[in-house]
Amino acid sequence: MQDKFVDMVSAKVEVDLPLSSFQPRPALTTAITAVEKPKFPAIDYHNHLDSTEPREVLGIMDRCGLERVVNITMKTGQDALDMMDRFHRASPERFSSIGWMDWSDVTSADFVQKTLDRIQRMMDHGAVGIKFWKDFGLTVRDDDGKLLRIDDERFAPIFAACGEWKLPVMFHTADPTAFFQPIDAYNERYEELAAHPEWGFQDVPVTKRELIEQRNRVIARHPDVTFVGAHCAECSEDLQWLGKQLDALPNLMVDISARTPELGRQPYSARKFFLKYADRIVFGTDLLPEDEMYRLYFRFLETADEYFEYPSHASRQGRWNICGIFLPDDVLRKVYRENALKLLKR
Repeated sequence: MQDKFVDMVSAKVEVDLPLSSFQPRPALTTAITAVEKPKFPAIDYHNHLDSTEPREVLGIMDRCGLERVVNITMKTGQDALDMMDRFHRASPERFSSIGWMDWSDVTSADFVQKTLDRIQRMMDHGAVGIKFWKDFGLTVRDDDGKLLRIDDERFAPIFAACGEWKLPVMFHTADPTAFFQPIDAYNERYEELAAHPEWGFQDVPVTKRELIEQRNRVIARHPDVTFVGAHCAECSEDLQWLGKQLDALPNLMVDISARTPELGRQPYSARKFFLKYADRIVFGTDLLPEDEMYRLYFRFLETADEYFEYPSHASRQGRWNICGIFLPDDVLRKVYRENALKLLKR
């Protein structure tokens, strides 16, 4: 005769409810702390405003206590310069711009000089940095169709010039670990990747680890350049490894944009990380400006609230919630504002 308790704890069932229709409502009763504005004025160092209206963004900034937003334009050429001018004209004291690396003519013999000329023009229009996106190392290829390595010495003059110009370089290298894994039932970000299958890199001929190591070699070769690793330098799933990189690379800083989902589900480790590397972490969001989006970021950084929704895009990043890390005032000042000001001064 089967034991009733064994029956109870071993029972399984096959369900036909579509995953996209499963929207559970937590039964937990937890503290809800409303944070309308950050404790200290904040600078959003990582956002993409090209599709927005500057005056509307300024209204959100006023309501949410944002001192400045840095627009990383995703345009190139004259379009990029026009976009920078558009936001700087709207409010030069509250908008800054970071330029976008243009690989359109990477196979031309004078590519490096063209790039230096482009960066100088962007600086003439107020650019405070240049961003190298994840296509560098993942999809940009040479004449032979071979992936270009991030640490290819041909590009060294570009980084050397940024050092001379005191121009910070942002790297978005690789992506979350799940993006390099099969998009299947074992992938914790299955729904996000199902909505964006083009974000999957399980078939590329280079590993995430290799990409990070290529990037780090560039950072080590150019100690006079301040580098910013976007999205926790794409190592938010392994803060111990990220800490080792920061220890080895004193000219590397990181922003937290779009990584509260990872940081907030390991709040003990995340809090220790913020306390240890308070001088190296920059506030950023990487999400279209909205009141609630910013307030979720503030809640994560400032409160000890448990198990609440993280700021994200429509497809979300995984089926979990986050906890706050209740940072002390001295750390909040640095993360919200002071560290970004160091990057904005040229």
